Amino acid sequence: MQIFITGGSGYIGRSTIRALTGHGIAVTALARSERAARIVADLGATPVVGALTDTDVLHEAARGADGVIHLGVDYAEGTADIDRAAAEALQEGVGSGPYVHTGGVWVYGDTDGVVDEDAPLSPPRITAWRLENEKRVLARAAAGEHPVVVMPGLVYGRSGGLAQSFFVEPGRAARAVPNIGDGTNHWALIHVDDIAELYVLALNAPAGSVYAGVGGQNLPLADVTRALSRAAGCPDRIEPLTVEEAVRRMGPIAEAFALDQQFSGALARRELGWTPTRRDALTELAQG
Repeated sequence: MQIFITGGSGYIGRSTIRALTGHGIAVTALARSERAARIVADLGATPVVGALTDTDVLHEAARGADGVIHLGVDYAEGTADIDRAAAEALQEGVGSGPYVHTGGVWVYGDTDGVVDEDAPLSPPRITAWRLENEKRVLARAAAGEHPVVVMPGLVYGRSGGLAQSFFVEPGRAARAVPNIGDGTNHWALIHVDDIAELYVLALNAPAGSVYAGVGGQNLPLADVTRALSRAAGCPDRIEPLTVEEAVRRMGPIAEAFALDQQFSGALARRELGWTPTRRDALTELAQG
């Protein structure tokens, strides 16, 4: 089996290539730079030179693969349009083969306690564009294609991820880690290696499936920021911010960090046999 992956040189992509090759699956990976090509090659994948805007390249690479995992995102102007065109090229290329598209649980907004994939959608500004694109992706199941959407929670581990970029690194510089609101809101966390395993399993999921990629660790932000303060080298030094202050400092992603989200993740475990094994997020986050 051969899988074509976009975003392979990125944070989640690197772990996903490791997971694929660990299962004996050959990987080709989109690489938009020499550096990206070196990264994916060192992980055992064959680089395919191109960017997400190169839809002809995407189509041909997908046509030569048995399945596709689309992890890449272009955060330049026109993100939604670029993602939609890339998804269409990939799906048309792979045809009836499995196509695994990346979403994110932020599209659900605040949850009322612990919820699953059937919860109502209420995305913050930064992820609102995903809704229409995911609807288009899944609609192709009716034409005999094989789309699946994986929606990661807040991904951590291997000294990377958004918590590292927006909390640990600024906290290290300011000698205090930011905390948004009163810290009682919850983050639905998942280790990067566990979400990578879900991407591999999703290649065999039923067409039209949607999975929340969360590990059952729904932790209060106050506990998370205390752990991150240790990683930043300033234990228990927390800087409280209102949502408005956080948006001015971090941009609109702060609205997503302020969401109160709890998810079960039971569907992927039940249907795919997914078993997240990294269950101590606070300890790992504290280590940086």
